[in-house]
Amino acid sequence: MKLIAYVLDGHELDIRPARPNRAWMDAYFERYAYGCLPLLMANMHGWEILSPVSFTAIWNGGANKDCVAILEDEDTNGVILSFFGAGIITYKVPAVFRTEPGYDLIIQAPPNNPVDGVSPLTGIVEMDWASTVVSMNWQLTRPNFAVRFRKGQPICQIVPVKRGELESFEPEKRKLSDDPELAEYMRQWGERRGVFQQALKDPDSPERRQKWPGNYRRGTDVFDERAAPGDHLTRLRLKPFEDPDVQPE
Repeated sequence: MKLIAYVLDGHELDIRPARPNRAWMDAYFERYAYGCLPLLMANMHGWEILSPVSFTAIWNGGANKDCVAILEDEDTNGVILSFFGAGIITYKVPAVFRTEPGYDLIIQAPPNNPVDGVSPLTGIVEMDWASTVVSMNWQLTRPNFAVRFRKGQPICQIVPVKRGELESFEPEKRKLSDDPELAEYMRQWGERRGVFQQALKDPDSPERRQKWPGNYRRGTDVFDERAAPGDHLTRLRLKPFEDPDVQPE
């Protein structure tokens, strides 16, 4: 499977496999947040694009594009701009992406990485045929509040997704009691989770040192029955974008 980035001449594109770390997770009590595997997997899901420049954006609350001031620390050939109005700042990704036939590209913010005063806007583009640059848009939410992005900070994350696959699902709702085996499992799960959470209150307990039950991370249920081989991932190992101008040593 190929994912190609045709970088515009005269521009640079700093893109890499998305990383699991987050500053707020580092600062969390005893780094407790890193015990949540679903968070980590979402963080790593795609390729992150780093901001080419440090800049500050301020919105005065108006609807026009002139109501946003963008102060760049250095010239970026206009890749950071106010284009749409409504307090939206736009990062024009200086590349044309090409996916495999039948695949779209989600353009979104790095997951689980909030930025105060601004909210990300997500887009999906059919990049197997559309010959266009894409943009990452952020909408400022607090008038007269300075939002700061640093050079090298992840500002965008791209994720290929198979077109139309969601439409093949046939959703339905059922009562848990319709599946007695699952209902009994969930009852025992709740009991065991309650015992674990109660034990967390004891600073000398094994559970306190363990921090998390850890079943999901290990790929086991509460009875330590393991998921089938290949059905459980604890890390994504995405390939980096190859640079044709860099020769291997």
